[in-house]
Amino acid sequence: MVSITGAANALAQLGARLRAARLARDESMAVFAQRLGVSVPTLRAMERGADTVAIGYWANALWALDRISELDAVLVPAESLLDIARRAGQRSRQRASRRPT
Repeated sequence: MVSITGAANALAQLGARLRAARLARDESMAVFAQRLGVSVPTLRAMERGADTVAIGYWANALWALDRISELDAVLVPAESLLDIARRAGQRSRQRASRRPT
């Protein structure tokens, strides 16, 4: 498997944050792994930032930490420069003037 340094670093940092969150909750690896529905070796791999861990396990971890909504920010469609220019070029709709009664 090809290893990309930036991705490996990001996974290592994510694993460190997962470990810190587990420790902040004062949970053992066995208890936390059971909550995630994974084995202790899988949790250990997650905390090391191994790139072989299935993303579903990461989603379970976010759910267990009550942070699943953070997954919504992953791969949000970016607005292109063309979209921004088109929006800027559109005239905003203005209200019709009032007629005197």
